[in-house]
Amino acid sequence: MKKYLPEGILYCTAENKLAMSSAAELEDAAKSGRILEARVSVCTGDHDLIVELPCMKGIIPREEGAIGIADGSTRDIALITKVNKPVCFKVMSVAADENGQPVAYLSRLAAQLECMESYISRLSPGDIIPARVTHLEQFGAFVDIGCGISSLVPIDAISVSRISHPSDRFYNGEDIKVIVKGFSDGRVWLSHKELLGTWVENAAMFSAGETVSGVIRSVESYGIFVELTPNLAGLAEPKAGVRPGQQAGVYIKALIPEKMKVKLIIVDVFDSVRVPGNINYFIESGKISHWKYSADGAERIIESYFN
Repeated sequence: MKKYLPEGILYCTAENKLAMSSAAELEDAAKSGRILEARVSVCTGDHDLIVELPCMKGIIPREEGAIGIADGSTRDIALITKVNKPVCFKVMSVAADENGQPVAYLSRLAAQLECMESYISRLSPGDIIPARVTHLEQFGAFVDIGCGISSLVPIDAISVSRISHPSDRFYNGEDIKVIVKGFSDGRVWLSHKELLGTWVENAAMFSAGETVSGVIRSVESYGIFVELTPNLAGLAEPKAGVRPGQQAGVYIKALIPEKMKVKLIIVDVFDSVRVPGNINYFIESGKISHWKYSADGAERIIESYFN
């Protein structure tokens, strides 16, 4: 299956730059139907997108800007927010303007329709695909799954360890892996936590007696939940002055697989701006039908099915 990548990935490639280096190369791209990428410099008052091409001016007319623009199901803000960002497109034609200067007429819509037909429509639950984070809301992370087509990873599907906001885990522009959960109303629903390892896989990275780093995720009357990895948190004894979001050094008292518990003692806490780090994926490609987070013999069962 041909891969249709999130916007911005093709932008700096040598093949993409060569295809826009001259009028002849652009015309070849038009004939072959290649998908290219370039940066949007202006969104006009009529919501046409002006695209920077090395060899001439490029225009994506409003109706060619995205799926749903023509019928109003996609709002014009979706075009405005593309200014200063790379977008994908297919070259429709090269013609002269009123001053006799060459202009390339482009279609992002055509690239998206091809991506939908040849790639997204052929996905099935359990498929692991690349995505790029485009923006973050309280309820989840919006990601580009190909040619600027957006999908959502709900906040409760980002990791097993609970977070207050997707920015605790992702940043805009980050390339991540996601898993197709299902389809509804023409949209692809995604998950992420299943790629971050089971309880056993995460617990294997730690040993009782170690002092390790963590993040305070919640403070309860009976104890403090500390995240050790995105899919592993432990409970520490109450400690005064501790707040969610703080960094911590914690001593591991015990790891108990049958109860899926990690007992901790907080050694130190401090305030620090924490930028999400590189994601440690236990699964990065292929397809899965069933994922079980729980350890064997555990009383509580956490699992996902992809049918």
